[in-house]
Amino acid sequence: MERWDVVVIGGGPAGATAALSALRRAPSTSVLVLDRADFPRDKVCGDGLAPEALDVLAGLGLDPAALTAGFRPVPRLRLTGPSGAGAERAMHRPAAVVPRELFDARLLDAALAAGAVFRRRAVRRVEPGADRVLVDGALSAGVVIGADGAESVVRRALGVRTNRADQLAVAIRGYAPVPRGLDGVQVVTTTAQRWPAYAWSFPLGDGRANVGYGELVSGGVTRTQLVEGLHRLLPGVAPERLRAHRLPLSSGRPRQPDGRVLLAGDAAALINPLTGEGIFYAVLSGALAGEAAAHGARAGAVHRRLLGRRLGGTLRHLTVASQLSRVPRVMDAAVRAAAADQRVFDDVVRLGLADGRLTARALAAAVRTLR
Repeated sequence: MERWDVVVIGGGPAGATAALSALRRAPSTSVLVLDRADFPRDKVCGDGLAPEALDVLAGLGLDPAALTAGFRPVPRLRLTGPSGAGAERAMHRPAAVVPRELFDARLLDAALAAGAVFRRRAVRRVEPGADRVLVDGALSAGVVIGADGAESVVRRALGVRTNRADQLAVAIRGYAPVPRGLDGVQVVTTTAQRWPAYAWSFPLGDGRANVGYGELVSGGVTRTQLVEGLHRLLPGVAPERLRAHRLPLSSGRPRQPDGRVLLAGDAAALINPLTGEGIFYAVLSGALAGEAAAHGARAGAVHRRLLGRRLGGTLRHLTVASQLSRVPRVMDAAVRAAAADQRVFDDVVRLGLADGRLTARALAAAVRTLR
């Protein structure tokens, strides 16, 4: 029986950040990262990085420029509402678009350089105990951090239910030449057809864009309809490497249990229900999980408190905003308000990509637009 202080299950952004955070707090901590795949590996995602996600990593001692090397900043965002109303402005800070195949490997390498150990292993069983947590009957951990994605084995081991179909989205993603006139512009466009649904085009800076389309699982969408939706909202795209993935939305997030097992990222259903953004919430929750891991048997309660303090207000506002956005007219009003006022645009972007709130300014502007 191998003994480790912390075992992180999942080597993506949430897991690698958790490992790095635990080691930054206590460099002598023994940290093992397990993942079913070797790195680098492809990961289905929009590849977009909000500047706030890079801020979290910078706070752990990483250089954002090294993580995004080879890819130009993306300064502008274009939003399109269900009726076709549009808003395009410069973002308060440029975003980045880096293929997850590279970004995840760079982040995991940073965790390994800090002292973590990586092994390829598909974890089958997690058994929480009062004193230790057993992993596959072969590893013993003081704390386990579950960062193993939407189909989390760790979440199931805790007896936490999966998201309902109306709290779960599915999206398809591929790579295509950047649509004409959209190099340097992130695009998020919606449609009243099969509402709520949206498509995106995020330029990589090398002539390609990450393009995709998603909607709620409760709509009964098929792969064929996902592809049709992508072509309907982004006409003329010719994507390659099309792959689908599920997105557990934060509107169905579970309560972090007490004890020695923590959840982070997609395993904790920390996906923005408005935009499908997940990397910011993955690295932030991973950083908090790594910090909480030092508290042993109290880690679960500490992690829950840290998450509530840092993200609780945002997550409550996102739940309300996602309910309001189910009405296409409300979504159109928000886009028109953002088009008319840079401050409202910034409020909308921060809510959709990071830790924003439903500000009184944005709500008042949307109400005026509705009237």
